[in-house]
Amino acid sequence: MRMEDLPKDPHKPYEDIMAMLLGTLFVALGVTFYTHAVLLTGSTAGMALLLNYLTGWGFGVWFFAINLPFYYLAIKRMGWSFTLRTFVAIGLVSLFSELTQGWVEFANVPSLYAALMGGALMGIGMLMLFRHRTSLGGINILALYLQDKHGLRAGYVQLGIDGVILLIALTQLPLDRVGYSVLGALMLNLIIALNHKPGRYIGVS
Repeated sequence: MRMEDLPKDPHKPYEDIMAMLLGTLFVALGVTFYTHAVLLTGSTAGMALLLNYLTGWGFGVWFFAINLPFYYLAIKRMGWSFTLRTFVAIGLVSLFSELTQGWVEFANVPSLYAALMGGALMGIGMLMLFRHRTSLGGINILALYLQDKHGLRAGYVQLGIDGVILLIALTQLPLDRVGYSVLGALMLNLIIALNHKPGRYIGVS
């Protein structure tokens, strides 16, 4: 059966809003785990975390700024609706990541737990956003574009790019931090790769 022959189940506006809020809150909580344990992830979030550690400026500020150049690709390749949703999602993650620092306090979180739980939270949050035609900008836009146009799994595309970013991190972070970050990146991307397959989810926004 072809994709176009499958019945469509459009999302309601309230479903999109709920997914946007919950997805970005999950991602922001995952980022909080990572900043507490001084870990790194991939994509533009990884760049923002690294700059946060190096400069002391908040993750949210860097995350919002780094994504600005990618909106042109989003508009050109994915359309205005997708781009506007992505812009809102990035703004919410930037805001929630700063607010969560004050909402949640960690007395002691083992690095392994922070890596796996933080990666899982970010992966689940991104999956929710993907299924409502939203991304978190940057590499996510490229990964979704390649999946939509060429059938390449978004999770596997991002996993390869994330590997490059983590290799760069070897020059800035202790080896054990990078090792835990790799485990977190694997958790994040496996969640997306195993659950975000073309044709499996047919809800549309």
